[in-house]
Amino acid sequence: MARGDRLPAALVPFLLLFAAAVESATDSSDVQALGVLYTSLNSPRKLSGWTESGGDPCGGSWKGVSCSGSAVTAIKLSGLGLNGSLGYLLSDLLSLKTLDLSDNNIQKTIPYQLPPNLTYLNLAGNDLHGNLPYSISSMISLNYLNLSHNVLSEIGDLFRDLQNLSVLDLSFNNFSGDVPNSFGFMSNLSCLYLQNNRLTGSVNILANLDLTTLNIANNQFNGWIPQGFNSIPNLETGGNSFSNNLAPPPPPYMPPPPRRPHRVCDDTQEPRYMPSSNSPDHASNKQSLTTGQVIGIAISSTVGVLCILLAGTLYLFNIWKSKHDGIISGSDSGRLADVGTNKVTEKEMQEQMLKSPSTASLNFPDKIIIHKLDEKSGTANRTKVSTAATSYSVASLQVATNSFNQDCLVGEGSLGRVYRAEFPNGKVLAIKKIDSAALSIQEEDNFLEAVSNISRLRHPNIVAFSGYCAEYGQRLLVYEYIGNGTLHDVVHFVDDCSRKLSWNARMKVSLGTARALEYLHEVCLPSVVHRNLKSANVLLDEEFNPYLSDCGLAALTRKTERQASKTVTDNVSLVIRLHKSLTQQVSTEVVGSFGYSAPEFAMTGMYTVKSDVYSFGVVMLELLTGRKPLDSSRVRSEQSLVRWAIPQLHDIDALSRMVDPALNGIYPAKSLSRFADIIALCVQTEPEFRPPMSEVVQQLVQLVQRASPLRRRSGEEFGFSYRALEQETRMAENTPF
Repeated sequence: MARGDRLPAALVPFLLLFAAAVESATDSSDVQALGVLYTSLNSPRKLSGWTESGGDPCGGSWKGVSCSGSAVTAIKLSGLGLNGSLGYLLSDLLSLKTLDLSDNNIQKTIPYQLPPNLTYLNLAGNDLHGNLPYSISSMISLNYLNLSHNVLSEIGDLFRDLQNLSVLDLSFNNFSGDVPNSFGFMSNLSCLYLQNNRLTGSVNILANLDLTTLNIANNQFNGWIPQGFNSIPNLETGGNSFSNNLAPPPPPYMPPPPRRPHRVCDDTQEPRYMPSSNSPDHASNKQSLTTGQVIGIAISSTVGVLCILLAGTLYLFNIWKSKHDGIISGSDSGRLADVGTNKVTEKEMQEQMLKSPSTASLNFPDKIIIHKLDEKSGTANRTKVSTAATSYSVASLQVATNSFNQDCLVGEGSLGRVYRAEFPNGKVLAIKKIDSAALSIQEEDNFLEAVSNISRLRHPNIVAFSGYCAEYGQRLLVYEYIGNGTLHDVVHFVDDCSRKLSWNARMKVSLGTARALEYLHEVCLPSVVHRNLKSANVLLDEEFNPYLSDCGLAALTRKTERQASKTVTDNVSLVIRLHKSLTQQVSTEVVGSFGYSAPEFAMTGMYTVKSDVYSFGVVMLELLTGRKPLDSSRVRSEQSLVRWAIPQLHDIDALSRMVDPALNGIYPAKSLSRFADIIALCVQTEPEFRPPMSEVVQQLVQLVQRASPLRRRSGEEFGFSYRALEQETRMAENTPF
């Protein structure tokens, strides 16, 4: 370095300190997730360095935490006697590879969303109960999973895509039922431990797995021991009801899928949980490449990448040269470009650039390419979105709604108005015409991305999405039309419908809405947070089947939420005074949402899936009491439904007085308190104490199954059979996700 280029010596220490500070700063989402975990574990002192909020796990010395740069990659807290629960933000640890909390006293359920990129998960030796979370099915990098020595009760068919899983230990739990069919797809599974459960049926599904260790002892399996088990070196099958007769001949041989070398299983003893030497951090059993091999691979890869980039650059240059006038010429600046005139699509360009033996099998999704004119520059920007949704023209929607006539208006919200649209073929749909004032410029640009996300949602209790319109500055969404109104109107305004909304129907609405939220939170990946759950967004058909609306619109509503969160606090009286002073021009949709908002949103503007759970609890309170979440017409102590109801939910006498008078005294007396218990859990102030929606669904199903409706009048009780309730329960249980 030349003398003039040298740094002043006095600056060197400061630069080193600055570099260290930058390197040690931990990602904010990781800090928040660890803070929630620490709080959920009851803030144990033995976790030195940990704090409930803030701090720098990667820069400081947080016990058991390892990092790579600013990302948390490992949490190892085995055998520390920790208790409490696992919280609700583990899924935010996107870089976490190893999570070992084994041999503690952690309770409650496994979080329904786990860190998605884990390779090693060990929760053995705790007091976890409930089911395996659905999110396990998408953890395709998982290599080691140990949930032994807990009280888990249902496995679930979750393992079809876990092709990397080598060790699976589910022993010493309360699992029952048959072995899931997806077990047969784990082509690289080497060690499987299922002993000491209550599993039943046949084990033939395991016969074609190339296992080195299999322990299925002390279950309730029956039938024959498959002949394929004879090749397993370490096999335990005792304590079952297998037949002593000869097994029937095996089916025609089907070659297993290609496999990778197995991990080595230590079978000298049956561990309470697999020893840490099997962790991904200990890879002594893997062969290492020589220096020459590494250099050769690196050079070959570099040359290949340079060739591809050079070919792609030349190809794009030729396209540019032949079409130098651009996608939209100056004479076309006043209108949209014709997509059909662009002969070379993005997909074709990608296929030409990436055409090589190693990438020939890549499949690029078809994309709708819409050319939008930039009014300032006169050039066209292309917005790409992968979606199967239908693209409607403005003209067709104008015809279907009689130019958005007032007579077709069926609702109005913070995003805009909803119209009933009748098309020439007789089909009736609902059109949400989004008000441009509700969207920021950035949110307008993200409209098609939101459309793509909405189009992927498929659930029998979610309003079906039909299509969209993004033409001439208009933003419209097209949905299935549900013609019996909203739950809010049925409960609070329509007397005839209210009398028809029996306890039976209210249970159906609760269970269906809960199932929709469970799908959004626990089946969709990443999770979909509704952010605007309320009775006005639950639509009902003629048979009072519920359909949740406005799913996936969170990205388009954040501007309104930011404005609302500045004025909302947890002081309900302040909200009511604000409600009285608002002018008619302010959307009643935003004000109406205040009564459903969780405390953490009202105070900080933060909104998570647990905030949805709180809002669902408020909807259940509406169904129980027939009251609005905020009602300024009532006496001051009863204006806030949640604050008025919470102290009475565990008082049997007070609870019976809270029940909606429209039920006319007919409700399931034995289940009323259970319904109130679910509500109390959902509306807890601290989000980490609210249950996941899968648990809410499970409790509602059990409640409906055990319900024994009674009629209460003048202190007398009369029994009713209510067979319809049992029939609806069976129908709900058979409803597919």
